[in-house]
Amino acid sequence: MSKVCEVCGKKPVAGRKVSHSHHVSNRMFRPNIQRITIKDKNGKVRKANVCTRCMKAGKVERAYMK
Repeated sequence: MSKVCEVCGKKPVAGRKVSHSHHVSNRMFRPNIQRITIKDKNGKVRKANVCTRCMKAGKVERAYMK
């Protein structure tokens, strides 16, 4: 599954983990990407990879199955 948000373009970024003794190792900060069913701008229903921040902000309209 793609780890990029289709709405805002958020993707994993590299960083460093620093311990109390200042031991440094590399790590990844990964966004919380969910595959959800949404309504397009055209009113079409499709699945998309969206981060939870965009879902919470209301940037996408969910399409609920009945």
